[in-house]
Amino acid sequence: MANKTLFERIIAREIPASILYEDTRCIAFGDINPQAPFHALVVPVKPIPKLSESTAADAELLGHLLQVAARIAAEAGYAGAFRLAINNGAEAGQTVFHLHVHVLAGRPFLWPPG
Repeated sequence: MANKTLFERIIAREIPASILYEDTRCIAFGDINPQAPFHALVVPVKPIPKLSESTAADAELLGHLLQVAARIAAEAGYAGAFRLAINNGAEAGQTVFHLHVHVLAGRPFLWPPG
């Protein structure tokens, strides 16, 4: 069996994390290298390496991740303004190859993102 990703190890409770939300389909926790006052990750329990490797069968799960992202932003007091980001591939900044949604809030964000 291949080595577990960092996120699979967090899901399995092999590595501690500041868990904000969890259900049978996903987990959300604080980012260890925050880029904003609020920076969390929403990670599916199902290991999908990259968004581009998801399938039509994952559509409901992908929607659920976005709903959870909005929920945790609201619970942190940022219902009115937050940014979501999904990096797809190393050249886009992805460092853990297990799909995850970044939820960032609490500071102004520029456009276009850099």
